[in-house]
Amino acid sequence: MTARLQARDLHLRRGGRTVVQGLSLALQPGQWLAIVGPNGAGKSSLLAALAGLLPPVAGELLLDGRPLAQWPARERARRVAWLSQQGEASGDIAVRDVVRLGRLPHQGLFGAPGPQDEAAVDAAMTETECGPLEGRRLDQLSGGERQRVLLARALAVQAPVLLLDEPTTHLDAPHQQALVRSLVAHARAGAAVAAVLHEITLALAADRLLVMQAGRLRAEGPPDSTEVRAALAEVFGHAFTIERIPSPAGARWVAVPVP
Repeated sequence: MTARLQARDLHLRRGGRTVVQGLSLALQPGQWLAIVGPNGAGKSSLLAALAGLLPPVAGELLLDGRPLAQWPARERARRVAWLSQQGEASGDIAVRDVVRLGRLPHQGLFGAPGPQDEAAVDAAMTETECGPLEGRRLDQLSGGERQRVLLARALAVQAPVLLLDEPTTHLDAPHQQALVRSLVAHARAGAAVAAVLHEITLALAADRLLVMQAGRLRAEGPPDSTEVRAALAEVFGHAFTIERIPSPAGARWVAVPVP
């Protein structure tokens, strides 16, 4: 299977400090990858580089086999949707207009949204349950409502690569579970999905996990990998154990805090 987005021997620096060292990964269509690790592991820097927002000091990034830096910005934006950790939109702007921003790579800066754009916006807002919010202003929303709107903006791009940095921020438990279902659905529809997650049990629902520590790759693989589970426990100082439990949908792995 050909990777949609690849990093090869990637090295990144921020603020004069090396934040990622010699990391390689491949985002495959049809899979979602959870990127996990303690604070300062380099997760957000890695995701920013994959989105083309942080140039590497060494190594290479490839989108559909072509160097990422060679893609025109608008074409890249059609192929790679991005949700940042901070959430860039703010102020007195209507919710639906925020979500419409996700269609700019398709319609252009001065283009008017057409029926296909509006259909994409409707679908994204329905998926994130923010349709009832569409007439409100962004600065009138709670943190969780705002996060759902920003997620809808990323989904409205309908890109084959979806990069999400801490998408569960401010979300309550039902909306966190809804997000996981969305990630699974987009992956099964053929997208390559990567999400930085702090909730380890949610991350263990992913097809693959990438475990980072101090800018380096510690382990990568499916949640049933003994190596991945051992690395997870170790990088978080054995603050939890990882247990397999039965569920109606089949056995799954969960993180259980150590008392």
